[in-house]
Order: sequence, then C-alpha cells, then structure tokens
Amino acid sequence: MSYDLVVFEKSIAPASKAEFLEWYEEQVEWKEDHDYDSIEVSSSKLKSWFLDMIKLFPPMNGDFDMDDALENDQELESRFTDYSIGKNLIYAGFAWSQAETAYNTMLMLALKHDVGFFDVSGTGAIILSETIKLD
Repeated sequence: MSYDLVVFEKSIAPASKAEFLEWYEEQVEWKEDHDYDSIEVSSSKLKSWFLDMIKLFPPMNGDFDMDDALENDQELESRFTDYSIGKNLIYAGFAWSQAETAYNTMLMLALKHDVGFFDVSGTGAIILSETIKLD
C-alpha cells in the first residue's frame, strides 16, 4: 500500500466537495487514451508542478525515471514515486516512510504552481489555495 496524494487542474475540477469527489472517481478510472507515464498530456501548470516535484521524488517509470542514479544515492529508492499522469490530474503514490515530506513538498509546490491538492490517504482535504479549501 502507498501513501497517495493528488494534484489537479483547478480550472477543470468542480468547485464543491461532493462534485469534486465524483469527478475524482471518474478521473481515477484511467479511461483517457494515452500513456499515464507521460507528462506531455497534462496542462502547463501540472507539467511545471511535476518537473519541480520529481527533483525530490523521482518517478518509478516514464521518461524521467532515475534507475541509473540509484548507484550513487541508495536513499533515492525510498523516494521513488508512482505517478499516474492524466490530462487534468496527477496521482502520486509514495512510500509511507516518506508521507510527511511528500505531503509538505507536494502541497508547497501545488500552491506555487497554482494547482489543486487532494490528500487522498490522509484527511481527505481538498486545497485550492492558501485560503480556499473545499468542505
């Protein structure tokens, strides 16, 4: 089991919690016709978020995987992250040992890049900005 968090394109996602949760469930059925390891399908904000996020939490798969870097950094393996990349949402599965750092990093970068944040495995918080949360 992994510790799961999501970032999403705020301009596309519904603005009420109930509607958001329905939309989220549809998104994670993974019915889009593309490779879910490729960032090329995402919005520019999600791409920017991803490129910052992988500096600390590199992807297990896809164009940016870091298998070769393991030889020089044994701690890197605990930070490998399973990203599922959609057009309007990026789902990230972390090792539980990284939960606190992953949460803090992902939220900080979500606010920086103006994308929404959903704490799937924790409190269920849906954060749109420093002052706006869906309740």
